[in-house]
Amino acid sequence: MTRENHLGQPIGDPVPAWTGAKWPERQTLTGRYCSVAPLSAKRHAKALYEAYAQDQTQATWTYMYVGPFETFETFEAFEALIAEYEVAKDPHYYAILDASGAPVGIASLMRINPDAGSIEVGGIAYSPALQQTPAATEAMSLLMSYAFETLGYRRYEWKCDALNAPSRRAAERLGFQFEGIFRQALVYKGRNRDTAWFARTDQDWPAIKSAHANWLAPENFDAEGRQRQSLRAFLSPC
Repeated sequence: MTRENHLGQPIGDPVPAWTGAKWPERQTLTGRYCSVAPLSAKRHAKALYEAYAQDQTQATWTYMYVGPFETFETFEAFEALIAEYEVAKDPHYYAILDASGAPVGIASLMRINPDAGSIEVGGIAYSPALQQTPAATEAMSLLMSYAFETLGYRRYEWKCDALNAPSRRAAERLGFQFEGIFRQALVYKGRNRDTAWFARTDQDWPAIKSAHANWLAPENFDAEGRQRQSLRAFLSPC
């Protein structure tokens, strides 16, 4: 039922005792297949440099603000970038570590708005060693859980170049809802970007959390590591 004020105008639902969300902290999030740790040039840059070097196509960097990787002619140039990321406040960067503790990717929480309770996951750069693995999904689930359950955000966003089909598929696979396209939203690498917006809210999270947990459960994978049921199958009621 739509609420109205004393003038008969429709108004939004109340948000009782809202005092805002928290800013992300430098803490490690640990899962079954991976962990998400505060990014460190000293601890992570060298291994990340080597992991990204395995991407022979350079496709990882097409829709990123930085790269392609070949533009980092030396390790020192890449290390300098990671050092900048390490101290940035917004975006707030994390290294994604596989089960052995090896750094295999980067992601960030960004466009952080505690007053509104809105936060975005972005700056996602997966090396070939992380792509299409359970750890790749779990890393996103860990960050979403952290934002909703620990930091208290109400809205969790995913945005990408509207032409970035893999990113759009990933957002939908993870349970994000498509909200539309902002035309001519940005200019990067000398070209236009129409931005596709996806999001979920804290009200959506319990069902998504359950679906992620069911997909990530060991019994959902056979002896060769192949999924028995897709994540979309678990998310279908969401």
